[in-house]
Amino acid sequence: MLDLFDALRSRDTDRAMSLLDNRIVWHNVGLPKVRGRANVGKFMAMLARPAFGFDVIVHNIAADGNVVLTERTDVLIWRRLRIEFWVCGTFEMRDGRIAVWRDYFDTVDFLKGVVRGIFRVAVGR
Repeated sequence: MLDLFDALRSRDTDRAMSLLDNRIVWHNVGLPKVRGRANVGKFMAMLARPAFGFDVIVHNIAADGNVVLTERTDVLIWRRLRIEFWVCGTFEMRDGRIAVWRDYFDTVDFLKGVVRGIFRVAVGR
């Protein structure tokens, strides 16, 4: 998972895609599932555009067999706006690649991150 996060942070879409199983299912719980490496890649390509970005702070990570759990703060970036919010992720591996990527987050915490980010932009922080 750390390799995936590093690839996303550095905008290395090819490297990030190489870590995904062809039949990956990416699910931000509460939102529709995204199926297939090509569809997940569209989101990754968006983050690699000049105005966008991604960062992550991993607080805890644990593995048991083919399952990896993460507790982290994700940062979505659009120009000067940084939206920081808490995420708990479950990753299931198949043949060394990520086959299932399931993220849980609190919508209210995400919205708080949006408000905090807008405030920081407005006051120049």
